[in-house]
Amino acid sequence: MKEFDVVVLGAGPGGYIAAIRASQLGKKVAIIEKEKLGGVCLNKGCIPTKAVLKSAHMIHELDDLKSLGINVELKSLDGATAVKRSKQISERISKGVEFLMKKNKIEVISGEGVFHTPNEMKVNGELVKAKNFIIATGAKYKTFPGLEHDGKRLIGAWEAIKLEELPKSMGIIGAGAIGVEFAYFWNAFGVDVHLFELQPRLLPIEDADCSTEIEKAYKKYGIKMSLGIEGISAKNLGKEVEFTVKSQGKEQTYKFEMGLIAVGMTGVLEGFGLEKTGVQVEKGFIKVNSMYQTNVPHIYAIGDVSGPPLLAHAASHEGVVAAEHLSGRTVHPIDKFNIPGCTYCQPQVASVGYTEEYLKTNKIEYKMGKVPFIANGKALASNEKEGFVKVLLGKYGELLGAHIVGAQATELIHEYVMMRTCEGIDEEIFQTIHPHPTLGEFLGEAVLAARGRSLNY
Repeated sequence: MKEFDVVVLGAGPGGYIAAIRASQLGKKVAIIEKEKLGGVCLNKGCIPTKAVLKSAHMIHELDDLKSLGINVELKSLDGATAVKRSKQISERISKGVEFLMKKNKIEVISGEGVFHTPNEMKVNGELVKAKNFIIATGAKYKTFPGLEHDGKRLIGAWEAIKLEELPKSMGIIGAGAIGVEFAYFWNAFGVDVHLFELQPRLLPIEDADCSTEIEKAYKKYGIKMSLGIEGISAKNLGKEVEFTVKSQGKEQTYKFEMGLIAVGMTGVLEGFGLEKTGVQVEKGFIKVNSMYQTNVPHIYAIGDVSGPPLLAHAASHEGVVAAEHLSGRTVHPIDKFNIPGCTYCQPQVASVGYTEEYLKTNKIEYKMGKVPFIANGKALASNEKEGFVKVLLGKYGELLGAHIVGAQATELIHEYVMMRTCEGIDEEIFQTIHPHPTLGEFLGEAVLAARGRSLNY
C-alpha cells in the first residue's frame, strides 16, 4: 500500500495545479489520471480549440490585407492541417505538465482510481491511502431527450475538435461559448453553419450588448442563426442528421451532414466509487463549501465536478484554495463574480462581474460607460475596430461589471479583474496612466465615460 498526504484524482488544470501547490507546501503528493495529463482543457478543449480558431482568424485577416497594401490570394483551405496542428500543440503542453510533475516531485499514477473506503483508493489493483483527497474528475456532456450524442454524426465538442475531414454542413444546438466558437471555425473553413438556441440571443449569459455585437459579426460571416426557438430534437438518419425545430408554435425540419450538440456539461460523478465516501451531491455536482471541502472534511472537490462556472482558470484557482486550506493556510474564498469569462471567436468577448440586465433586474444603482473601438487610434491603425468596452460602476465608483468585445478582448479583461479583486474605484483608474496608442487605453476611457468625463469619445 502506498501512502500520501494528498492524492489528487484527475490531472486537468484544476488537479495538476492543486497537486503542485500541495507539493510546494511540503506535502507528499500523488496524482491519478486514466488518460493524458492536462485533462480535457489541454487535450480536447481549451488549447486545441484556440489553435484552430487562430487558423480561422487568419482566413478572415486575409480579406483585410489588400487595404493594408498587401496583395495576396487564398489558394486553398486545409482543415485537416489545422486540426493536426492543434493536436501537436496539445501533446507538447501535456508533456510540459509531465515535466512539472517531476519538477515538483509528484508521483503520477496512470490508471483508474476508485475509492475503496473514504481513506483509500484502488488503482491498478493496488491500494493508495491518503490523509486528504482532492477530486478533480471534470465534466461530461449534458444530454436531454432527443438531444443525445452518438459520437458519429451527432457529436459533442470533444469529437468536433478531432474532425480532420470537415462536413459540408453543420447544425449546432446551443449558442454558448462552445457552439459560437465552433461556428466561427467551421464557417471560416467553408462549412455551411446554422446555430440554434432556445434563448433569444447568442452567448445568453453575457451582457446583451455583447450578444448583439457578435450576432452582427456572424451575419456578416454568413452564419445562419435561429434564436429564441421553443424546442429542438436531433436524429441521425445515417448519411445526414435531421433537426426538428419548434418555433412560434410551428415545427420545421432542417437537414445537415452533421450536428454538434453543445447544450452544457454536468459533473463526472460515476466510475470512481464516490458512493463509498459519503460525499454529498447536489444538482449534478459535488457539494462543497467556500474552501472546496466536501461534507467529508478530508475530501475536497474542485473544478467542473464541483459546479459552475465550468472554466479551466476557475478550476486552477480552486485547486490552489483547496491545497492551501488542507495545508492549514488562511485562505480567502473565491468571489465567483470576479472570475472572468472569455469567448474566443472574432471579435472576442470577455467579461467580469455583473451584466446590465442583472443590475436592472435587482434594482442596483449604477452608471454605464461605453466606448467603441472605432474611436480608438490603435484600433483603426491595426484594423481592429470592431467592438467596444463597457463598464458598469456603482454609486461609490466600484466596478460592478465590465464587458469587452474586440480583437484582443480576452487579453484586456485582466485590468478589470484586478480592479474588482482589489476593490478598486474609479478614481484609481483615473490616476492610472494607460500607454498610448493602445487598445487598452480605452479601459480607462470607458470608466471616464461612466462619469461623464470621456476625453477621447
